[in-house]
Amino acid sequence: MMSLSLTPRLTLSALAIAFVPATALLHSAPAAAPSTSRYRVTITNVTRGQIFSPSLAIAHGDGASLFSLGHPASAGLTQLAEEGDPSQLAAMMSANPAVTDLRTNGAPIMPGASAEILVAAEDDDAISVAGMLVTTNDAIFAVRAIPVPLHGETVVFALAYDAGTEANSENCAFIPGPPCGNGGSHDPAQAEGYVHVHAGIHGIGGLDASMFDWNGPVAEVRIERL
Repeated sequence: MMSLSLTPRLTLSALAIAFVPATALLHSAPAAAPSTSRYRVTITNVTRGQIFSPSLAIAHGDGASLFSLGHPASAGLTQLAEEGDPSQLAAMMSANPAVTDLRTNGAPIMPGASAEILVAAEDDDAISVAGMLVTTNDAIFAVRAIPVPLHGETVVFALAYDAGTEANSENCAFIPGPPCGNGGSHDPAQAEGYVHVHAGIHGIGGLDASMFDWNGPVAEVRIERL
């Protein structure tokens, strides 16, 4: 009389699958594509008399940075800080694979006024922003590596930094913004040689400190997920 076995027969291939570690099965799954969203970056000039140059907003990962404090400025940052021109810095940053998107607002930002820049960013990106204070030798405002908000908005305040590429003579012959209007001229005196927090305008040259100096942050930067 035949006997029936109720025990299922496992093949070698079935046994192999049964003993594959759970972590290996997880690793075999395709990685999820990063989520990309649009952000509105609003820059508000909170100085009394400084005009901001056209400004640059960058969405990026860990491998990108506008500058490092205590280190020399790049050629792109130098051009922004001395001439108010973000194009070379934008080109340099766009070549970095850690940069997701970058845009400029394309126009000066007057005291008390705001400008908006729209950028695309992944959920694990940060946003950095910079522009020149044009009635200076080589001052910029900047916020660096602010994590993008996954909901709502983030508001931060930007300090003024000295690019360290031009002496702070406050001599109108070397200052692009009003009342000077002398872009393209570089003060030949020795500068600091590294990026640091700016000490402000002291009225030692042709600039009126009561109008062009600042005390504390110089810009509000609002980052809003759309």
